[in-house]
Amino acid sequence: MPQFPEKVSFMLQVKKKFLINTVSRLGLMCVLFTGLVGCSQFSFSKVNALGANVTPIRELQSEPMIGTTAYIQGKVERRVPLLKRQAYLINDSTGKIWAITNQTALQEGEYAVIKGKIKYQPIPIAGKDFGEVFLEEK
Repeated sequence: MPQFPEKVSFMLQVKKKFLINTVSRLGLMCVLFTGLVGCSQFSFSKVNALGANVTPIRELQSEPMIGTTAYIQGKVERRVPLLKRQAYLINDSTGKIWAITNQTALQEGEYAVIKGKIKYQPIPIAGKDFGEVFLEEK
């Protein structure tokens, strides 16, 4: 019978170590998660859903880098059906831009993230250019 108390105390020590390790790991995970959320740009208008660099629309319009790929994110304000595609007017509170895409499920009022190439369509009228910068998803 003298071995029985030793086995019980050994089991209690193992259980105590397991509990301490589990609590330590959970605490570490909470700290890391809090750090990740705290460092992200997490606001309702700039939710970075893909973990990509979302470009404010104002930057695309003021300094368009034609042909480069960009991510935009914002609220769908208008939807225009095209032959096999859709055109969406996206507003991110810094500006508005048209995005041409194959996505058909987006509705007005929804928030969307769209990746595409920045393009420019010149519209010359009476010697003036009324062109428009837009995003085309491939």
